[in-house]
Amino acid sequence: MKTSESKFCGCLYFTTNSLARKVEKMATEIWKKIDLAPSHAYLLKLVLEEPGLQAGQIAEQLQLTPSTITRLIEKLEEKKLVTRITEGKATNVFPTQKARELKPQIKQGIDEFNEKYSKVLGKEESRQLIQNMHTVADKL
Repeated sequence: MKTSESKFCGCLYFTTNSLARKVEKMATEIWKKIDLAPSHAYLLKLVLEEPGLQAGQIAEQLQLTPSTITRLIEKLEEKKLVTRITEGKATNVFPTQKARELKPQIKQGIDEFNEKYSKVLGKEESRQLIQNMHTVADKL
């Protein structure tokens, strides 16, 4: 059944969660190729671009809670992709050499994901949808 045919199609909660599940499935398929969950891949992208970020900064960028970021970092540490270094009260997150070697694959995954949904929705509709979602999320 299409989301638009559901009895709850007029509900923001239902519709956004339906969309989120579909987007998550699409992203998970792409990131499976390098054995990362989408959230791990985007966290790693941040740390590769800006080594030494603190968990709070990562949480802000990914719009996730600090406790979720801590769990993501722990998983990436288990995979030997990041290390945490404590300097005074601050704990900074750094990519490992193994993570740096994945950088091209992470870029390719992001490009592939963007291309996949743009192919379905169209580039302009995709851009407009993302902009509209930013506006709504910022208001809420």
